[in-house]
Amino acid sequence: MRQLKVGLAAALAATMAVAGCGSPSSNNGSNGGGDAKGIETQQSALDPTAKGPAAEVPGAKKGGVITVYSQLTPNTFDPTDTYYADALAIEKLIFRSPTQFAIRNGKPVLVPDLTDLGTVSADKLTWTFKMQSGIKYADGSEVKVEDLAYAIKRSFAHDVYANGPTYQLANFKDGDKYKGPYTSGDDFAGVETPDATTLVIHLARPFADLPLYMTFPVFTPIPKAKDTKENYKNNPLATGPYQFDTYTPGTELKLKKNPNWDPNTDAVRHQYPDGFTFKWGGEDPKTQQQVLNSAGEDANALNYGPVDASLIPQLTGDKKAQLVQGEQPCTYSVQMDTRKIPLEIRKAIAKAYPYDQVNKAAGLNSFNSQPASTILPPSVPGYTKYDVLPGLSGVGQGDPAAAKADLEAAGKVGFELSWYYDNTKPIPQQTNQIRVDAFKAAGFTVKPIGVTTAELRSKIADYDAPVNMGQAPQGWCSDWPSGGSWFPVLFQSHSITDGTSWGQLTDKALDAKIDEIGNLPADQAVAKWGELDKEILGQYVALPRYYGKLAFAIGTNIGGAEGDASAGEPFYLNMFLKN
Repeated sequence: MRQLKVGLAAALAATMAVAGCGSPSSNNGSNGGGDAKGIETQQSALDPTAKGPAAEVPGAKKGGVITVYSQLTPNTFDPTDTYYADALAIEKLIFRSPTQFAIRNGKPVLVPDLTDLGTVSADKLTWTFKMQSGIKYADGSEVKVEDLAYAIKRSFAHDVYANGPTYQLANFKDGDKYKGPYTSGDDFAGVETPDATTLVIHLARPFADLPLYMTFPVFTPIPKAKDTKENYKNNPLATGPYQFDTYTPGTELKLKKNPNWDPNTDAVRHQYPDGFTFKWGGEDPKTQQQVLNSAGEDANALNYGPVDASLIPQLTGDKKAQLVQGEQPCTYSVQMDTRKIPLEIRKAIAKAYPYDQVNKAAGLNSFNSQPASTILPPSVPGYTKYDVLPGLSGVGQGDPAAAKADLEAAGKVGFELSWYYDNTKPIPQQTNQIRVDAFKAAGFTVKPIGVTTAELRSKIADYDAPVNMGQAPQGWCSDWPSGGSWFPVLFQSHSITDGTSWGQLTDKALDAKIDEIGNLPADQAVAKWGELDKEILGQYVALPRYYGKLAFAIGTNIGGAEGDASAGEPFYLNMFLKN
């Protein structure tokens, strides 16, 4: 699966063409240093006993409307077709799902939502979820377990909802055959509803992370009779605390209270404001400045785009409280094709890479990034703070002399490195020249290939193209807080065919190890993912550059603002207006 994560700063987007969303937490330690045995491994968290109502936010008040600005526009609000981070965050206000993430002390905690957290059979191929009763849609009708089953079936109509997540296609029983209710009808072996409160999911293979995946809006209930197919996105049926009021695609969405949302059934959400108004299209620096000035209604506003670098000098003194910071569950890297570049050459590339110069030219700073030295970012359970591998620290000016010595020892002076870059914009042109100069000084022959912005994504996505570095995805973001949404997608042999490979590895032993860890219960897999992180990075499949960070501006009257640690976006569910 490949999606560009909305919410990256423009400067970053100019240098990093594609970030995978394998989707959208909080830092538990700096990169680098640490114990190679991984004593600092972030643990996953779940609370199967959580019940509504959600704990009150200190100082929260009711009333008023919060305005939310962004230059970038969500592509859809159909829950089946949603995979972009900004829409995922907004839809938590509108849709409830079987499970959900609460944010506690900055960390994501998996809790029950429409159902419990599920129980799995001994053979790991059947999951049973028990549904809460008495939950209603915004129109007052009852949410039925059959609606959950129908929504799951709807997600297999990937010809209609091409942008939605696809883990169910690979993991659910007969997922490779069933094409959704419009084409294949309602009979699907992967889902059954034996009674009014039970949802059963049958798998083709063990999928320990299923309860985490079921936080996605693709699992929100949809009554079959209310499915308007392609038009559903214009006025979807709400189960959360807010529903559509008015919607102008690409420009504005106004949400109003859902009178049939029951807080006593919801362990995560609140309904403090009377509504939210999302406005898209205005330039981020301009609307961010409005938010910081907080004149009139802009005191009740926020902008969810990364704060523009030009505004950072203002974020001191009283305005420091108007910057909300957090983590994005993303790591950005430079790929090296292991099929074309031998290991000793990959190590020399790492020694020569001019991290500091490239990062400065790209506009990276402590507000929007943190130097990376691992595959998993600090926000994802399984992240392990191990000893930094030579040349893979995400910092430094490069050591061309040491890299050239390695090439000479290997008899590979003049080895050609090639990559695509955007030759139509100044920042990628500048960062390209920095790489060219550094690699030439280290004894490499370089062949950068300039292409247009429009061509770049398709070019770097072609693993048969005449390049050996910089292919897509040039970054990856968690779909849920687990290594299970990283290693099987990026490093198994099928990743090459899927177009989601880091390093283009084909290793049956590694495939088996990833499957073995993936089949463990989620809490047992956490440390194993951390160990595998170092093992794979030790093969120098990529140069980790930086972990994404969240930084957005809020008006002076906004309370309860924090980052959504599961998505790297604002967590709207706790927000309120102070006055």
